[in-house]
Amino acid sequence: MVKRTLTALTLLALAMPPVLLGGVWFFALIGLFVVIAAWEYVRLFRAAGSQPSMLTTVGGTLAILLARAFRPEYAGAALAFFILTAMAVHLYAYERGRDQAALDFTATVGGLAYLGWIGAYLYDLRALPEGGWWLMFVLPTVWMADSSAYAIGAKYGKHKLAPRLSPKKSWEGYFAGVFTGTLYGGFFAWAYNVNSMLFGQPLLGHLAISVWQGMAFGFALSAVTILGDLGESLIKRQGQIKDSGNLFPGHGGAFDRIDSWLWGAVIGVYWIRWFFL
Repeated sequence: MVKRTLTALTLLALAMPPVLLGGVWFFALIGLFVVIAAWEYVRLFRAAGSQPSMLTTVGGTLAILLARAFRPEYAGAALAFFILTAMAVHLYAYERGRDQAALDFTATVGGLAYLGWIGAYLYDLRALPEGGWWLMFVLPTVWMADSSAYAIGAKYGKHKLAPRLSPKKSWEGYFAGVFTGTLYGGFFAWAYNVNSMLFGQPLLGHLAISVWQGMAFGFALSAVTILGDLGESLIKRQGQIKDSGNLFPGHGGAFDRIDSWLWGAVIGVYWIRWFFL
C-alpha cells in the first residue's frame, strides 16, 4: 500500500503541470499513457496466442488520438483508415500461413477502438468548458473510489465480486468504493463550486453544481468504472498475466492505470454535457 501511495503521489505531481496547462501539454501526457497502454494491449494478446498488429494498433491509436484532439473533422476518417489497414495487414498474414488471422484482426480493431477512440475522451474531458476543473472532479473521484475499494476489500472482503476475472475483488470493496466515490463527488462539488467564492468567483465559471448533483455524479462514476478494471482483467486472464506491465511500482503498467479512466472519461464527458452545459 505504501508503494502504491508513493507512486500515485509522484504521478500526481508530474501530471499537474500538463493538467493545468491543457492543450498540447495535456495531450502529450495522455497520449503517452494511452500509446504505452496500446503497446501493452498487443503484448497481452500475444501472450494469449493472438497476433494483433503492433504497428497498426500503436500507430493507429496515436493517429486517432491526434485527429480527435486537433482535427476532429478527420477523426472518423482516421478510424476507418486504420480499420481497413488492419484488414489488409491480416489478410496478408493469412496468406503467409497465419490461420488465426481473422481473430488477430478483431484484436487489432479492438485496440484501435478501445484505446484510440475511447482513449481520446480523456482529452475531450479536459477540452470541455472549465475542463481543468471537470477533469479534477472526474479522475480523483474514480481514484478515491478505487483506493477505497482496494483498501476495504483487502481487509474485509469476504464475498467475491468476479471470482474468474479478478479473484481479489469483493462486494464489500465494491460497495465501499461506491460509497467513497459518492461522498467525494459531493465534496468536490462543494470545494470547487459551492464554497469556491473564497477564491472570488466560482471555479466552474457560470456553471452551478450542487453537493447533491456532485454526489449523483460521483455515484455514477464509482458504480460503473469498475467495469474498466474488470475489462482489462478479462484481457489479462486470456494470457494468464497479472499486470499489463511494470512501469509504475505497485500499480503495474499504463493500461493498469487507465483502465478505469477510460470509462470515467466517457461517462464524465456525456454526463457533463447533458446535465451541466
